Amino acid sequence: MEEQHLHYPRDRRPDALGTLQILPDEIICLILEALSPRDVAKLATLSSVLYIFCNEEPLWMKFCLINFEGPLHYKGSWKKTTLEQLCLTQDTSEISRRPLHFEGFNSLFLYKRWYRCNVTFESFSFDNGAIERRGDISNEEFHLQYDGKKPVLFTDLANDWIARHMWTLEKLAERFGEVEFRISQSNANKITMKLKDYVLYVKLQHDEDPLYIFDPKFGEAAPDLLKEYNVPQLFQEDLFDILDKHQRPPFRWLVVGPARSGASWHVDPALTSAWNTLLQGRKRWALYPPGRVPPGVTVHVNEEDGDVNIETPSSSQWWLDIYPLLLEEDKPLECTQLPGETIFVPSGWWHCVLNIETSVAVTQNFVNDTNLEFVCLDLAPGHRHKGVIRAGRLALEEHGVSDEDEDARNISQDYLNSGRCSSVKDIVYSIDCLSMYLEENRDHYNSNWNESNPLGKREMREWLHRLWEVRPSLRKQIWEGACIALDAGKWLDRVSSICAFNNLPLPSESEKLPVGSGSNPVYLIGEYVIKIYVEGGLKSAVHSLGSEIEFYSLLHDSGSPLINHVPYVLASGFLSFLNGSYESILWDGIEVPCMFTNFNLFSENDLPSNYSFSTWNKAKVESILLGKKMPFKEENCSNASMSIWPYLITKRCKGEELCHVRTKLSKEELFALASFLGEQVRNLHSLALPSMPSSCKRMKLNNSSKLDAVQLLDNKKNTIPMVSVKLNSSVLEDPVYGNYCIPAEWQPFTTLMWKRRENVKDTLKKWGGSTPKHLIEIVDDYLPHDPLVLLNIYGVENGSVQVRKSPRWLHMDIMDDNILMKPDVSNNLLPDITQKYSSTMNLIAESMGLEELKHAQGNKKKVMCPSYILDFSNLFIGDPVYELIAIYLDVFRGESELLKQFLLNYKLPFRPRLECKQPTQLLEGVLRDDSEKSERLSYQAMCYCLLHDDNVMGAIFSIWEELRNATSWEEVEKTVWGPLNDYEDFFLAF
Repeated sequence: MEEQHLHYPRDRRPDALGTLQILPDEIICLILEALSPRDVAKLATLSSVLYIFCNEEPLWMKFCLINFEGPLHYKGSWKKTTLEQLCLTQDTSEISRRPLHFEGFNSLFLYKRWYRCNVTFESFSFDNGAIERRGDISNEEFHLQYDGKKPVLFTDLANDWIARHMWTLEKLAERFGEVEFRISQSNANKITMKLKDYVLYVKLQHDEDPLYIFDPKFGEAAPDLLKEYNVPQLFQEDLFDILDKHQRPPFRWLVVGPARSGASWHVDPALTSAWNTLLQGRKRWALYPPGRVPPGVTVHVNEEDGDVNIETPSSSQWWLDIYPLLLEEDKPLECTQLPGETIFVPSGWWHCVLNIETSVAVTQNFVNDTNLEFVCLDLAPGHRHKGVIRAGRLALEEHGVSDEDEDARNISQDYLNSGRCSSVKDIVYSIDCLSMYLEENRDHYNSNWNESNPLGKREMREWLHRLWEVRPSLRKQIWEGACIALDAGKWLDRVSSICAFNNLPLPSESEKLPVGSGSNPVYLIGEYVIKIYVEGGLKSAVHSLGSEIEFYSLLHDSGSPLINHVPYVLASGFLSFLNGSYESILWDGIEVPCMFTNFNLFSENDLPSNYSFSTWNKAKVESILLGKKMPFKEENCSNASMSIWPYLITKRCKGEELCHVRTKLSKEELFALASFLGEQVRNLHSLALPSMPSSCKRMKLNNSSKLDAVQLLDNKKNTIPMVSVKLNSSVLEDPVYGNYCIPAEWQPFTTLMWKRRENVKDTLKKWGGSTPKHLIEIVDDYLPHDPLVLLNIYGVENGSVQVRKSPRWLHMDIMDDNILMKPDVSNNLLPDITQKYSSTMNLIAESMGLEELKHAQGNKKKVMCPSYILDFSNLFIGDPVYELIAIYLDVFRGESELLKQFLLNYKLPFRPRLECKQPTQLLEGVLRDDSEKSERLSYQAMCYCLLHDDNVMGAIFSIWEELRNATSWEEVEKTVWGPLNDYEDFFLAF
């Protein structure tokens, strides 16, 4: 029989890849992802194999999404979409005209990816009864059998919903086709698609992990949708709903996706529980109990801030590649969810979801009395307990369990023996056991807070305090949660000791928790307010107390009317803890506290004889510690068993915090508030500045040398042993100004701004997705080279830099939790505009819509009037424009009319008119580049927003969401701060 010879195509790989042939295909794909789209498009022309690699749709999908924000228009393929998005279609038209096919190349890696992009799941349903199906049940039965225990499917909860019949993708597109919804994908960019465009994408796509709509603000985008479903009775308690709208974490989502889309393995944020109701399609669910890491998933926990990062394959990849290899005992609980069914996922359960068909669903997360303490635990600062929460015994095995953790072992065994868990796999998920892994020495009030937490540190404190007031039946759980997240028990001991030493009543049951959302614990006890200073550590805290005492003293001596609207100081001092007992001394802020000498923190000889813990020195200390994040730790002191806390006692002011009554205020009351703030901020900014320390009277900048930061504090000493940090970093170094002298009174503020200017990109990135990436990339081009130009430099005279502005006292933190409102029945809501302002100002007022306020004067009714401004611990001295940021964005919420009313009553110039003789010498390079735009008040305010230490950009882009699509910072500036440029015209009218 004649032998037959089979013909096999020649292997193209060696010749087509050259020296790259030694690399695995997956490594080549990773290298291509690191290139630019333009380079990859051109690289495709070099060889047939590179053509195949460079035209992979998953590669172009990553290119398209990695730096994209805003509305997305899919063009039938990700390569076409990307090239058009980057305006590269002309350069690559020949390359992308038609696909080519080649024989002689095989890749198992590319084939698997192609398979995952095209596989169908219509026959992928699975049910073995591991997850029960139940009809409608009572709340009591739900709590006894399922809440906090195991997942369950409910079949009848959505029977009477309008959404049950109206929420199909086609019907939704008919009604809301022009509405943009948020798209979920792996990076933090905020991508949206019109629903009609998304429907087209669903029909055309062949993606391994398709885009799906996962929109937490669908209720704002399409309010009618909220009327078409109801929260089932079983899940109606949500303890987060006590927070204001802007404080509350995202809690509800519209979920729409094609087959192959879904949610990869995760535990819901903050250990909340969740329910998910399916309206169209089918979903396959897989779940593991708390602490049982799914196979193929890796948990990383950042040791600095506790941020949890999960490495996991996509849901389709996990089911296709990992699930078939699992032993029967290692498989998860599974079910297939059908239209109309609602699945309940308890707190802490791992879950993964795969859409078998195009699906539409709605889901909500919630906090109730069952998971409240777990939510507090997960939000608590630290990393060790978060690893145990998610990785369970894997985390213990990785780090080892020391003898001190034996109690945790016993608690786990007791929990197992109690019958509250079904197997050894979930014994770690008890609040007693998990809380054992909190870091014992961490100060929860002053630690870094994980920025990915769904609830901020301030909101957390506010939330627990509000719950304490309105839900007394839950006080046991609230107290346990507060002890976990805020060290509430320790702070109660400290404030009780302060009360005892100062002959004040002890905190009652209702006064056990600190109030407000500030960074320092504040207690309202009877007619008294006790504030304990912890922010920034002991070094910063003692200066904060000293500067606040200094301010109140100067305010009292000045006779300023502001004295009537700030708290009355009764006492101040220090609480110490040494060898198991508390001691307290009073301190007037003048001399070095004797307590520090007694405990050998430092002696009076370690500081200049005239040194004071004042506002100027506080400013210098904060500029030195800027960016170093130095929370107070007991080991920072010379005696590890000792702690010291500065405190201030004031008389309790009458009124409610603005944040609690804001929603009840009328337009007239808001304008009255703006007028009040304008007048009181004017009074604050009109105060004479305190005298400067002699060591800071004149500082010279020189190109050839750096100024040692410790010179700002003490010319004789190189360290202050109060905190174990070397104060030898450079504070002022500027190659632009040469040997010119900067006005000494501006040095602390300009130093602070300069340090923030150096780190501005990293700071903006730190806040996650608050600021669009494309704007972060161009922020250096927008900001001045040196923030000093924001003070309106106009030259140099006699070797000194000349600026038009004068520094003023700054509160720095006038927010809605630092303003008190009280009822008033007078009919003088606003002073008579015709008497207070000239006819010109009347015209301006009328054009702003203030005329209607006059009519309120004849209506005698109970109104809320502003009464007090609180918390001067953040006092600083600097540019008055900086003061506007918190007032405008937090108090006024971006309402330009309120800002204008504020300015009408402020009546101080932000910079004096330049009437003096022009200096003959100019600063080369600075005025030429920055002086023109730095003259704009709007530019100055926008720069200070970018140089702020809080997430100001998050506030801006939440108020003006459309600015996320802005192409320049000038556009953001004009929208946000444009009204400020008219202020000088207002001012000249007086």
